[in-house]
Amino acid sequence: MKKAKQHDTTRIKRILRPLGIAVGVACVLLTLGFVDRATGSTPISEVVVKVQGQEGVHFIDEAAVRRAILDQGIAVLGAPSGEVDLAGIEERLTGIPCVASAQVYHDLDGALHVNVRQRQPVVRVLNADGTSFYIDQEGWTMPLDADYAARVPVATGWLQEPGAVNGVYNVHADDSIAGATRSDDIHRLALFLHRDPLWRALIDQIVVTADGEFELVPTVGNNRILLGDGSGLEQRFAKLRLFYAEGMPKADWRRYARIDLRFNDQVVCTKRNNPNDL
Repeated sequence: MKKAKQHDTTRIKRILRPLGIAVGVACVLLTLGFVDRATGSTPISEVVVKVQGQEGVHFIDEAAVRRAILDQGIAVLGAPSGEVDLAGIEERLTGIPCVASAQVYHDLDGALHVNVRQRQPVVRVLNADGTSFYIDQEGWTMPLDADYAARVPVATGWLQEPGAVNGVYNVHADDSIAGATRSDDIHRLALFLHRDPLWRALIDQIVVTADGEFELVPTVGNNRILLGDGSGLEQRFAKLRLFYAEGMPKADWRRYARIDLRFNDQVVCTKRNNPNDL
């Protein structure tokens, strides 16, 4: 009986010994694989691109991002992950005028992740000489795109803004370019309009007059809204909202040529000279 138990124990050990060796070898291989990936020697096997931005904005897509990386001679696919110049790729992508930011990293499985955020224009500036550019939500200028036009208000009039020829710069920067233009005031006004659904839908043109004041052209009504120098926007538009809610339902607003918000606590309307010119 005792000899039978010893025989069974010996047989179990013989079975478990190779199994244990196999498990140990597997653990070693897994450890080596993890170390291989952790030390950056895993080759990049794919590029995963995500383009973020407001719905309907199409200045750049995944294909364009891939071309900006893979078609410029940058070693990516097949290169050891630790040798891929992540900072260089980010710098190249943020050098594209319509890109606000870029984040590039690789995971342990050999995938290179590229996350790009598009700029969001809030106004298009059209100079008197015909040159034109956008200003985005954060105040950065960006050139027009040959294939896509953003649906934003257009600022026109007595303008000679340098954004069309000076590349990407912030209109609120304290330098000689920003200090000698109206782009900073145009951006503040456009951003104010953009943040309110009513004004975003109603106003499609900003006019800068010869004396530097702002006039707005609404999408309905065939009139001009006189805004002044662009200060006190909250108060002026609060008056306009109240006027639309309480005054306009009582009259045909098509008969007004001008709606003047420049005076304190009142809205002054000027009727058309020809009532039939609606």
